[in-house]
Amino acid sequence: MPAVTIRNLPDATHRALKVRAAQHGRSAEAEMRDILETAVRPDTRLRLGSALAERSRKLGLTNEDIAALNQARDKTPAKPMSFE
Repeated sequence: MPAVTIRNLPDATHRALKVRAAQHGRSAEAEMRDILETAVRPDTRLRLGSALAERSRKLGLTNEDIAALNQARDKTPAKPMSFE
């Protein structure tokens, strides 16, 4: 797992981080992980699978529709391209 070093962090910021970590009952390192995770992966981010499932429900697609599509799909392997 990658490690991150933060240089030139002001003392006041470091103290505030330690206070915040104590308020949440965890280490400063765990608090930093939580802050970074929340910042770069917010709960409101688009989740592709959920978005596609919702779109399918709105369109009225059912499992039977998907099964019919899979049966009609050509399962023949593609012919490799030749460069000769």
